[in-house]
Amino acid sequence: MTATPTPALQPGDLIELDVTGIAHGGVCVARHEGRVVFVSDTIPGERVLAKVTEARKKSFARATTVSVLQASEDRRPHIWPEAALERDADERAGGAEFGHIALERQRALKADVLADSLRRFGGLDDAALNRVTGGTGVTVEAAPGDDEANGLGWRTRVRLHIDPETGEVGPYAARSRNVITVESLPLAVESIGYIAPLEDHMPDLEAVDLIAPSADDARMLVSHPGERSRPGENDAVRESVGGREFLVRAGGFWQVHREAPNTLFEAVRDAILALIDAGRFDATATNLDLYGGAGLLAAAMAEAAGPSLKVTTVEADGGATDDAAENLAELVGALALTSRVDTYLADLLKASAPVRERLSRATVVLDPPRSGAGGEVCAQLGALRPANLVYVACDPVALARDTKTLRELGYELDSLRAFDLFPHTHHLEALAVFHRTN
Repeated sequence: MTATPTPALQPGDLIELDVTGIAHGGVCVARHEGRVVFVSDTIPGERVLAKVTEARKKSFARATTVSVLQASEDRRPHIWPEAALERDADERAGGAEFGHIALERQRALKADVLADSLRRFGGLDDAALNRVTGGTGVTVEAAPGDDEANGLGWRTRVRLHIDPETGEVGPYAARSRNVITVESLPLAVESIGYIAPLEDHMPDLEAVDLIAPSADDARMLVSHPGERSRPGENDAVRESVGGREFLVRAGGFWQVHREAPNTLFEAVRDAILALIDAGRFDATATNLDLYGGAGLLAAAMAEAAGPSLKVTTVEADGGATDDAAENLAELVGALALTSRVDTYLADLLKASAPVRERLSRATVVLDPPRSGAGGEVCAQLGALRPANLVYVACDPVALARDTKTLRELGYELDSLRAFDLFPHTHHLEALAVFHRTN
């Protein structure tokens, strides 16, 4: 007797799922009749009723939770009513995909994703992960003040979008570009809440950026359709990090969490201090700060290494380079250059033998975009052979892939830390330190 084939899943189907794990990107994993289903708005261990949103591939489907049939003990009322299950899935605000999960469990899930990424894409086993984390396994550290505030009030930069038909202002819906009107921004610092135009209509604009510098007034930057210049690219604001002031473009890159600049400054400083204690740091070598922005991490290197430090910070954005030159002006051995990182490293590969020798003694700090440094930049670093790499990463899979590449090029991972600098989202920051083995 021939078995009746299982009907294919279709968008709109309602299915019950037992959620078994977490995946990269803020979604959980379940199975339905043998097919993997990536489902949002749930927690591993729950049983949920979910609505299929995508089923074009035979191997997996995507779904979003409609209701919870068996709840996890870590489920909490969502911190943002406009993103809660009570709303239709298409009308839930994006940007707080873990807002229904207890903070401690959020961090455990992020640690699981980072560890799994390093195993699957980085080639590390459990013994290696225990070694690089000091025997604790991968953990994600909370930022100061977040537990007391339940992970709220940390965003110092928020982008709101404009509905082109109605002119309404708000964030995008989760997993779409539909603008959702909201009554509040619970992840934002208080001063952004004061200026957020949540009840306004702005039909002539494309987006609104709200920024709250730590040592300056909060402000709103507007984007017009078709505008070529970046709003705020010439607007200098002041940021304070551990008592030190940084000049930054309002429309340029700066860490979003109120504590992130100081957390990463201290983490990089401490990593350099550990290299110094181990006799593995040469302040007079051709040290580099790649994707250097306004010079935050070069300044961290300087705090650890002292005034004898020689460091070149490389950044593609000219305004940020100008800011870095200002922020590092007191450091005699600092140089700020405007260049793409791959272009700059390609030029170094053509340098003379003495320059290459100084590079071989160097420490390179790099803070690449979410996509990671990538194969080309990793290969260039492998050819230049700096002694140490201090890698700041905001995507666990990108870090893991680059880890595998760097290990194949003769580097080994020494230490790993992770930081919860995006509470109530799936994002995290990590700091990985590598040393050359040959």
